[in-house]
Amino acid sequence: MCRFIAYRGDPIFLEELVAKPSHSLVRQSLRAQQAHTATQGDGFGIGWYGEREEPAVYREVMPAWSDDNLIALAATVRSGLFFAHVRAATGGGISRQNCHPFRHGRWLFMHNGQIGGYAKVRRALEAQLPDALYAARRGATDSELMFLLALARIEAGESPADAICRVFERTANLMHERGIREPLRFAAALADGHEIHAFRLSSDDSPPTLYQRCNDHGALVASEPLDDGDDGEWAPLAVGDVVCLRVATA
Repeated sequence: MCRFIAYRGDPIFLEELVAKPSHSLVRQSLRAQQAHTATQGDGFGIGWYGEREEPAVYREVMPAWSDDNLIALAATVRSGLFFAHVRAATGGGISRQNCHPFRHGRWLFMHNGQIGGYAKVRRALEAQLPDALYAARRGATDSELMFLLALARIEAGESPADAICRVFERTANLMHERGIREPLRFAAALADGHEIHAFRLSSDDSPPTLYQRCNDHGALVASEPLDDGDDGEWAPLAVGDVVCLRVATA
């Protein structure tokens, strides 16, 4: 299982969440506490919004804990909306194109989980993509495919939250039709540069962990709390929860 964080709020240096906390994302890449696998060493990525409408992305296949460039970037880049993700591959192979977050236009997306029996439904799901979005696909993961399927719905006029939930529902139904008993597990975040939608969904009762923390300076969702202490600030999302991180601007 992968681990990730998504932040929306006052601009901060990425290192404040990616590297500095006692249980930072970099530390989770080596020793996660609430994942099926403790080590998330199959690549990482960060995505952030700056002065342009489209986000910047840095992704690499080496483990997050061993990349000095990640630490240097996180100490230099400042943003009010950013994603960070460390990967434990469940399919699709280890390559830069398969690392999260995925970017298309102004959108960023990252995911933790998997489509059970993916090989049995992949072709049918890909057939639902419009030609332009099919051509935009760069990797081989189920995560990127679900992202593009959601974008097709958003382009057709659905809200981001509805688009993701409809893709989840249709994928689960297709798995059921094909007799797949493995679960569809889905903890994810989707951003457009202004707000973040976060999801904790599953076809069984064991979705990947996801927590929320909010204060006067911003809001954050994370696969695991970023500190070792239990100060009551971290609220676990329930199965089926969909939240929106939005910060009012003056």
